[in-house]
Amino acid sequence: MYNALIVLHSWVRWLVLLAGFAVVLRSAMGLGGRKRWGVADGRGVALFVRSLDVEVLLGLLLYGIFSPFVKLAFSDVAGAMRDPDLRFWLVEHFSGMVVAVGLAHYGQIKLRRTPDAGKYRTTVIFMGIALAAVLLSIPWPGMPSARPLFRMF
Repeated sequence: MYNALIVLHSWVRWLVLLAGFAVVLRSAMGLGGRKRWGVADGRGVALFVRSLDVEVLLGLLLYGIFSPFVKLAFSDVAGAMRDPDLRFWLVEHFSGMVVAVGLAHYGQIKLRRTPDAGKYRTTVIFMGIALAAVLLSIPWPGMPSARPLFRMF
């Protein structure tokens, strides 16, 4: 089960990143072009937030039940905090993603209350910071806790 979840978690990451970049870029262009907020803009935000929700759900299953790294870290938290790899999985990756999903959801709620004239700005701010939190929390190649960009079964 661990292998299937980690592969799925790895691939859903690309949907999150693609949707996030598309939403932030489209909104940044909407700011400069003075165009009106449209249905496609709202759907893009919804796709980013929902894909992030799926990614976090998969991550929580790994974190809480299936990950051998997290199990090892929880068996000796003090020791895990001294090990950069275990600390990354126990605290840093988890915290960064919680911040990302919180900002994305808050931004989506704020969008509902924002007049059309401010929706692009609100989207750029909240979805942009959420996307930055995701990017900073991914174990990219070259990092101490690096993982492959594309996992296979």
